Amino acid sequence: MLRPFGPNEVLFIVLAAQWTIALSAIAFLGGGLGGLAVALGRVSPRTWLRRLATGFIQVFQGTPLLMQLFLVFFGANAFGLGLNAWVAAAIALTLNASAFLGEIWRGSIQAVPSGQWEAGTSLGLHYGRLMRLVVLPQAFRIALPSTVGFLVQLIKGTSLAAIIGFTELTRAGQIINNATFKPFLVFGLVAALYFAMCWPLSLLAAWLERRMAAAHAR
Repeated sequence: MLRPFGPNEVLFIVLAAQWTIALSAIAFLGGGLGGLAVALGRVSPRTWLRRLATGFIQVFQGTPLLMQLFLVFFGANAFGLGLNAWVAAAIALTLNASAFLGEIWRGSIQAVPSGQWEAGTSLGLHYGRLMRLVVLPQAFRIALPSTVGFLVQLIKGTSLAAIIGFTELTRAGQIINNATFKPFLVFGLVAALYFAMCWPLSLLAAWLERRMAAAHAR
């Protein structure tokens, strides 16, 4: 039996947004750590590390996020690990974010002028200290606009976790729509909440990009 679309249904959807934010935060933080390792592997002087990092990026950028969610969720359960939808979504999104952030940050590291690398080397800094003290701080500033822009894509990507049963914003919308059959109202609200989360970040990314361009112009 259908029920009306009222305040309780709106509240259920709005509260589900917290799980979208939580999943995005976990995937972004985990992906940040993984992405840094991947980026450092991509620019490492060791050939085996470069090949390993390149292979990781090619696998996760070359396959759909939905397939990655399926493989983690159903694959883990097939091997008896019994991951719930929350953990499986966090793992899949973290791995996916690691690949994309790794490539973003690899480009930012290589965008640091070669003179900075040479100056650090001339001061006697070994590779680890050169990266930590000279290259990475500059690469971080270069990567910031693209990193914030990727966070927008990550937030929207969490909607795919609904497929494996994780009750985030999109899944909450599906549940309420099945109970009320008010798709325009339900998914209009869902879209508005995604917009409210993503639009400020899009503006921030654009502002950072303009600021970086102005700094380079001076």
